[in-house]
Amino acid sequence: MSKNVNIYLEANPNPNSLKFVTDKILINDGIIKDYPDVESAINSPLAISLFEFKYIKRVFIMSNFITLTKNEDISWDDIKIELKDFIKKYIEEEKTILNKITAEDNNTPNRDIDKKIIEVLEEYIKPAVEQDGGAIQFESYNNGIVKVSLQGACSGCPSSMITLKDGIEKLLKRFIPEVNEVVAQEV
Repeated sequence: MSKNVNIYLEANPNPNSLKFVTDKILINDGIIKDYPDVESAINSPLAISLFEFKYIKRVFIMSNFITLTKNEDISWDDIKIELKDFIKKYIEEEKTILNKITAEDNNTPNRDIDKKIIEVLEEYIKPAVEQDGGAIQFESYNNGIVKVSLQGACSGCPSSMITLKDGIEKLLKRFIPEVNEVVAQEV
């Protein structure tokens, strides 16, 4: 057994998601794993185990945290301690989190505008989104329209469209005049 693992919980704008933050790095920096269902979790024994809790709808793993999304018909108060204890034990027993770490499909930016968009996302937007238990990924830029994917707690969050339009879109337009609109691509 490894050292004792500490976990604390953080609420985020999505009332059906809760962020479980550990004092241990779970997966390498820059790798994001978002599992909208058990079928997509084939490379993550941890995610598969979490989906065994019938009320879990989505598992998001990044860096030192896991964001879980639950069914609406159950309260976090009824399940958060059970989940926290499960995750703590799983990590302390050094069970496999990912079968193999694969490089994400990086859309290697080959245009200056893509690079500028990614820089703004990295510096100003990603930290705030990650703090809320989610992630944002640049997908594409075409004719003034930026496509991003929202993952983790951001996926299905009631306030994600407000964040997208009032926050992300305004910021990108301010820094990059060529941007006219930002849209979310479903993951």
